Amino acid sequence: MNGQENTVADLSEVAYVVRISVGGLNPNYPNTETEATQAMEFLNRCLTEMPKGRIIGKEMGVGVFQFGEHQITTQKITYHVGFKRQPHWLIEEAKNRKPWLKVGSK
Repeated sequence: MNGQENTVADLSEVAYVVRISVGGLNPNYPNTETEATQAMEFLNRCLTEMPKGRIIGKEMGVGVFQFGEHQITTQKITYHVGFKRQPHWLIEEAKNRKPWLKVGSK
């Protein structure tokens, strides 16, 4: 092996989960660079600010669309970030209703 071990994460302490989507699959409404940057910055905030979250899951989707002679490929990655408790700063983020953010209890 290359020094990495496959370990199973203990999810018993996860009480709050946030889903953060980066990208999109709908070619009619593509995500802007600003939306992708905001989502990635928020993901980094979830992983670095207290209480620190951790990635407990990841969904990946790819769409390939043909429009005449043109082919468009889209990609969406949704990160599931688990917390021991709901971060206080997340309440304000949820009030702003970001399209790439979904929050909820476990």
